[in-house]
Amino acid sequence: MLAHLVTIFPEFFDSALKCSIPRIAQEKGTLQVDYVNLRDFTADSYRTVDDYPFGGGAGMVMKPEPIFEAVRSVKRADSWTILFSPRGRKLTQAVVRELAAKPHLIMVCGHYKGVDERVSGFLADDEVSLGDYVLSGGEAAALVLLEAVARLLPGVVGDEESVNTDSFSDGLLDAPWYTRPREFEGHEVPEVLVSGDHERVRRWRRKQSLEITRERRPDLFAHHALSSEDKKLLAE
Repeated sequence: MLAHLVTIFPEFFDSALKCSIPRIAQEKGTLQVDYVNLRDFTADSYRTVDDYPFGGGAGMVMKPEPIFEAVRSVKRADSWTILFSPRGRKLTQAVVRELAAKPHLIMVCGHYKGVDERVSGFLADDEVSLGDYVLSGGEAAALVLLEAVARLLPGVVGDEESVNTDSFSDGLLDAPWYTRPREFEGHEVPEVLVSGDHERVRRWRRKQSLEITRERRPDLFAHHALSSEDKKLLAE
């Protein structure tokens, strides 16, 4: 995958993309990340990327010209341009999987009060939101998306089963996990996990996943289609 980050703060990403999964994905050649500095596409000596909004109001709005030119400078036939916006579709694991299948992502990182509406209407293919809160810019959102996408790319995570059993992979939260020591400050690992009975472990983890989701994310649980085994586990 090729990812272009359209931003006025390329340095925002420097440290994070040199760590953990994004670093591994780049070293393996599975992910290539390039920056497009919006200020390189301005026409004045001040390299201005924002202006006052028509109709008045507080705050500044990002101008359309630099964004259109920046995106077009790297756009290909198979590109998918994303604008991070509070009104975009919520970033879920299903959306991450969809975007991980794209060969080229162009991520437009807005700032200030907002971005000229013509970017949304005539340039972006998609609008994405991390949640119901406001960030100072789209860079943090782009970093989250890159991290989530990178770990789904083939060969990046050594154990693919680990990725396939993460929270949200099947619409549920994950079961609890434990490691050594077996006893810590008086708290024991559940007996079933050291029983050696793989079927019991599988059923326990499934039940835990169902119960935790029902308790903590009833919105997810309400939309999950329960199998006959799920119903039986919940009834036990």
